[in-house]
Parts: sequence; C-alpha cells; structure tokens
Amino acid sequence: MMPPLSGSNPVRRRIESLGTSLSLPAVRRALGIVEGEHRSARRGGTDDLIDIRAYAASDEARSIDWKISARSGRPMVVQRERRSNSTVYLLMDGGEHMQSTCSSGERALDVAANALCMFAMLGLRHSDDVSLSVGDADRITRVPFHGGFAEFERTLDRSLERPWDQGGNLAALLDHALHLRDRHALVVLATCEQTLDEDHVPTIRRIARTHPFVLIDVRSVNPFAERPIEGHGRVPVIDGRSRRQLPAFLVNATAAHELATHRAYVASALRQDLARCGAYFIHAGSSEAAFHEFMKLLSARRAGMGAMMPRVPATVGGAR
Repeated sequence: MMPPLSGSNPVRRRIESLGTSLSLPAVRRALGIVEGEHRSARRGGTDDLIDIRAYAASDEARSIDWKISARSGRPMVVQRERRSNSTVYLLMDGGEHMQSTCSSGERALDVAANALCMFAMLGLRHSDDVSLSVGDADRITRVPFHGGFAEFERTLDRSLERPWDQGGNLAALLDHALHLRDRHALVVLATCEQTLDEDHVPTIRRIARTHPFVLIDVRSVNPFAERPIEGHGRVPVIDGRSRRQLPAFLVNATAAHELATHRAYVASALRQDLARCGAYFIHAGSSEAAFHEFMKLLSARRAGMGAMMPRVPATVGGAR
C-alpha cells in the first residue's frame, strides 16, 4: 500500500495555493484564466448577456463590447453568462510501468497524479465536473468523485492504493478518450514515456481533432547514468520486469548521453506533432518540472497558443 500523497506534499500545496490565488485580479490578467473563459455546451453557458452598463475606470478594457459601444456612442461593459467545459476527463495509466522511478526519486505514478491534480484544480475553479478514470490491461475503472480540490486529492490517493501488478493498455485508454461524447470536454491523459510509440500517434491526432487534449508524459530515470537520482550517489537500477539489477559495466557516460539524446528527440517530435493537432504536451521527470510545464502551458494560452528523497534503488519498467 502506498503512503498518502497529499498532507506534506509540497507540489500539492503549491497547486492548492495557485488555485486560491487565481481569484486575484492581477493574476487573472497575467494568466488569462478568469473563471468562465472556456466554452461550454451547457444551457445558459453560451455567452448570453446578463447586464450592460457604461464603462468605469475600475473596469478591465477587455470587458468592453465594442459593437454595443458603437451603437451606444460610448464604451459599454457587458456581463455574460459564465462559459465552462462541462467536464474535465482525467485518465491515468494504471500499468505496472508507472512504478518506474524518476530522476527526482519519485515514482512515475506520483508525478502523474500530481500533474492530474493541477488540471483538476483548474477545472474545479471553473465549477466543472471532474471525472477520474484509471486503466490497466484488465479494465478501465471510473473513480466516483464529488466535492472540492481536497476531496479530489483524497479520492485520487485512494484510487492509487492498489496492486500495481497489471500490464498497461494505453491503446484502450486512448480509445476510451476517443469515444467520449462531450466534444467540449477537456481530456487529460497521464502515462509514462515507456508506453508511447508511433502506433498511438494516429489515435492521439483523432482525439485532438474532437476534444481539447493534454498528454502528460512522465520521464523515468536514465538507467545508464552514474547518478540516476538527483542528489544521490550511485544507486542500483533494477529492471522492472526481470527484477534484475543492471550490470555495472553498462553504466557509462556514452550510453547515458545516447539514451538522453534519443529521449529528447522523441519527446520533441511528439510535442511538435501534438502542437500541429492543437493539443498540449507535458514531458517531465518530476512533480516540480511538471508544475513548471503546467505554468508554461497557461502562459502559452495567454500568448495565443492555446525534501531529499531516501537512498532507495531506482527502478525502470515498473518495479518497486
């Protein structure tokens, strides 16, 4: 059974703090994420007018409706019905490979869970419905959730208290996302880089054409690196499938550099491919890095684009 992730988790607390600060006018203007700025198919959420009044010095300039102002002969500010995504679908890969260790010392599943919390926070700030599902080779399980961000954290953590002994089935998760009927719903899928391959790209393109889509790709340790976990000396790397320790002679700078270069190339190519489809891509090897990528994503949309870990063995491929 895994330990609770919330409580003292510093990234979770930063996410919660960010959610609180989003109500500040200065932050709203800086990030462009005031409540209700995303579209919805909900009744009453189709940008209907609520109130029209003359512009005052305390109003934001972007609140001016220039067509109505032209008819009135002076600047007029309009208040509209809030627009929102009706649902935010959070999908998490539940395969055993998600137990891989990241360079931060975290498990891939912990990084993925923290990244999903970021989007849950944003959705809940918009009063959206949040749907959480975890899928492995055996089944896709929808985890019921009702409440605020704190309740989402508890629900997510409980859903991860499970045996991670099943293989993954990313294709089934992608197919599940593809057949979601709400075309305005935001779909966020979290997995690790070991599962993604070229066969999945066509399905990802199809999802991105029908839904706002974010792919979270968690990067595991470089097994050939002399110090695979940041802030630690040499630690043994164990293969997740065979449970065997990586031979010491395979640990060398040349192999580590080649693997890092290959991973960077694959991630860059996938990022560009998703960008052409209008989707977003978060590639990170730690919760901290995922948080910074999340903030960059918000900044990109605004611009018009849409503690020390214990000395434990690192694992690749899904072992503890």
